[in-house]
Amino acid sequence: MDGAQSSMSDRAARRRDFIVGAGWGDAAERLLAGDASFRKYFRLTRASGTAVVMDAPAPQEDVRPFVRIGRHLLSMKLSAPEIWRVDEAGGFLLLEDLGDDTFARVLANGGDEAELYARATDVLVAVHAAPDHGLLPGLGAYEGEALIEAAMLLPEWYLPEATGRATPADTAQSYGAAWRRCLANLPNSAVALLLRDFHKDNLLWLSQRPGVRACGLLDFQDAQRGHPSYDLVSLIEDARRDVSPAVQAACLARYLAATGLPDKDFRTGFALMAAQRHARIIGLFVRLLRRDGKPEYLPHLPRVWRMFERALQHPALEPLRLWVDRQLPPPLRRIGAN
Repeated sequence: MDGAQSSMSDRAARRRDFIVGAGWGDAAERLLAGDASFRKYFRLTRASGTAVVMDAPAPQEDVRPFVRIGRHLLSMKLSAPEIWRVDEAGGFLLLEDLGDDTFARVLANGGDEAELYARATDVLVAVHAAPDHGLLPGLGAYEGEALIEAAMLLPEWYLPEATGRATPADTAQSYGAAWRRCLANLPNSAVALLLRDFHKDNLLWLSQRPGVRACGLLDFQDAQRGHPSYDLVSLIEDARRDVSPAVQAACLARYLAATGLPDKDFRTGFALMAAQRHARIIGLFVRLLRRDGKPEYLPHLPRVWRMFERALQHPALEPLRLWVDRQLPPPLRRIGAN
């Protein structure tokens, strides 16, 4: 047995010890999924029910943020999975099994788009209505330079792919400078808890639960604080799915009506967060191709470019629009197009 196999065998044995210690030793185990990190998920099944084990090996992973944010969401009466047993040192969690009905799967099977997205919007309303807009002490800030750093994936990865040459340092610097001028137009507003990857693949439809609890939550361990529009952008301007314009408009109106936030200021923030997210994803999809050998994201690039171009029309984004028009004119925006 080589080192990798030995490590996997040892990990499986440690997971088995955790499961037995949690009182689920009689359950059958089945791999559910892995994700982009080192985490894996296993479903435990026995006559009396099911549970999910998160296997998040240290030092690559840390289960503590998931536990902290998960319990915080539960305290807001939201449908994060109940956390039944924790082994922080070992990197194992025993979780409530919320099922397999992701929004993506339900929508693919003809689910009611308007209903699902309304419930997800209501989750964000509930977060905004929570004390201090759902914030916890010590959360990282997804604001200012952190937003710009994330958006640098566009000049670092997409621009060289489109032009066939490395991005000059002064071009990258002028991109960052354009972003700073744009973000200076962000109206002052209270920051809120951001779940960061709030979209169809990380949301579960729990039809038996009432109201806001019908929307189950996954993958929130990277929560930060930032502009309250960010998660709404993630939801209704999905990089991998066309959300109908009517549903987009309804969700935006629903959020504004429920929170009472100033319409014009919020929409300015929404445009800035949309442009930031789309710029980052445009670069990310090329990085996934070139660095990680994953071309399957390229067909989504035309959609993301359309949403990016739409956001750039907002007056607050004029400095960035001018940079994009100069460095990436329309013929260079066609990577991934058929």
